[in-house]
Amino acid sequence: MGVLKKFEQRLEGLVNGTFAKVFKSEVQPVEIAGALQRECDNNATIWNRDRTVVPNDFIVELSAPDHERLSPYSGQLGDELAGMVRDYAKQQRYTFMGPIKVNLEKAEDLDTGLYRVRSRTLASSSSQQAAPQAPAGRPAQSAPGGYGYPPAAPAGAPPMPAAPPPGARPGGYGYPQPATQRPAAPPMSGARTRYWIEINGTRHQISRPTLVLGRSTDADVRIDDPGVSRRHCEIRTGTPSTIQDLGSTNGIVVDGQHTTRATLRDGSRIVVGSTTVIYRQAEG
Repeated sequence: MGVLKKFEQRLEGLVNGTFAKVFKSEVQPVEIAGALQRECDNNATIWNRDRTVVPNDFIVELSAPDHERLSPYSGQLGDELAGMVRDYAKQQRYTFMGPIKVNLEKAEDLDTGLYRVRSRTLASSSSQQAAPQAPAGRPAQSAPGGYGYPPAAPAGAPPMPAAPPPGARPGGYGYPQPATQRPAAPPMSGARTRYWIEINGTRHQISRPTLVLGRSTDADVRIDDPGVSRRHCEIRTGTPSTIQDLGSTNGIVVDGQHTTRATLRDGSRIVVGSTTVIYRQAEG
């Protein structure tokens, strides 16, 4: 069973259904959980062959309405999200430099349903080095560890590079998300791109240029979820592949962002209703 599915099941039994009421807000716990997973992936730092360090201190910024709904449960939700991050790290063989913490904060510039994730690598008190203070009135310059400060190096570890290692993916607190996806390299001569989606561990091949997801039996892939419309959205394969909302009631969330249309990359997470769909593509 996947980490996100286990996380959803743990939430179902909390506080005698209280969470079911409060999470009718636009932001869903599984969306935040998926964003924390991506934050780990995007900010993973390879120390050596056997150790890859990821952030352990996270702040989830919510709009004022969503924060008001979720803040009474922030402690318990934070603990559950921290447990999810720990499970995901174990699965990916990531390590941490200190205890995992997830806190919710209000951001006045965000609209309902939107959120941001900030992270940093924070060493435990026994090994944490003193971090330089930013000048008053001016924000600190962000670094790979997030919050404007580089992570403290664990004992015996090689020194951190001044810049992110070649091939490191942007998207952490210190590195803004790229505005557009870099064009994919042209396929090898004779190679053919294969497309598929994964839903709850089941693979569905995409053998035609378009694929409709929905609750109707007429959809190409039927999703039995009351939050999914009869014809919810459509995936179009190509260079690049895209997803288009088909006027659904609850909309779509792609890689943590509510949208009506988005470009897809290998590994993109699509949330429809309470179901997560993983988009995949590969050469050959």
